[in-house]
Amino acid sequence: MTERLDAFMARANAAYYATHDPFADFTTAPEISQVFGEILGLWAAVTWDLLGRPSPIVLAEAGPGRGTLMADALRAIGRAMPDFHTALRLHLIETSPRLRAIQAARLPDAVWHDAIGDLPEGPLLLLGNEFLDALPIRQFVRRADGWMERYVDGGAWVELPVADGVVTADAPEGSVTERCETALAIAAELGRRFARWPGAALFLDYGPEHSAAGDSLQAIAQGRPADPLAAPGTADLTAHVDFAAFAAAAGSGVQGPEPQGLFLARLGLFQRTNRLARGLPPARASALMQAAQRLAEPDRMGRLFKALAIGPPGGPVLPGFGD
Repeated sequence: MTERLDAFMARANAAYYATHDPFADFTTAPEISQVFGEILGLWAAVTWDLLGRPSPIVLAEAGPGRGTLMADALRAIGRAMPDFHTALRLHLIETSPRLRAIQAARLPDAVWHDAIGDLPEGPLLLLGNEFLDALPIRQFVRRADGWMERYVDGGAWVELPVADGVVTADAPEGSVTERCETALAIAAELGRRFARWPGAALFLDYGPEHSAAGDSLQAIAQGRPADPLAAPGTADLTAHVDFAAFAAAAGSGVQGPEPQGLFLARLGLFQRTNRLARGLPPARASALMQAAQRLAEPDRMGRLFKALAIGPPGGPVLPGFGD
């Protein structure tokens, strides 16, 4: 069966998340430190206040994993801003029945949806950590006689002429470029939504700040790099987020992208970690600080990962963005 890469990637990841524990293969920021989820919860609380405290308001997470981020966020919200905790209605975007069951054990009051577009109308605050990178991409290769699109057939690449004219830019022969149409549609949908209703969306993910050509498709299986085309459904397939294209699709309400390390530092990552570490045994305190450094240091997750927000056009500067 010959299928376009985005169709192959969507099918493979759906099977993977339905049958595997992804956190046995990789560790995301909420699993590294509880402070990550806590300060994102406080980001949502402060943003709610800046937006005029709409009530009720949907607080949603796209790709909530084990529910760790949202559980930590709600705990911090309940302590710091109980009015927001009362106003929010928790919704989760998750297609995997297996992961929904895990999330329900931690977040029994949540309502689940298959897509961001299924969220109810009205005010919305949306969090998405390492959500965009798992969305399916198309890949194009420049050949001597023009652009070709990559398809998959029996575990091997097949190149066919581009049928829809989506890539027209000139580039040296052999150049590879990628396009995530699902992410672009989400950005455009949120841009329209926040022009109509109060709200904001925060995405943290990895990729270059500016669009960059190149093949970024990667697979992780059993904690190690794997062949993306081999044994679909046994590996997690991801690609770098094109933040420039995503921002352009969202419109005028975009803030960022900012390096994750700078963004988290502005939100108080190290201050909160220091407070948690006080009075702990030295080994536990050191582990907390090392976790914060892993999230923020430029040579680890602090530079490759970025934070980008979509808010209302002409809206306030959101926490963590700007000087």
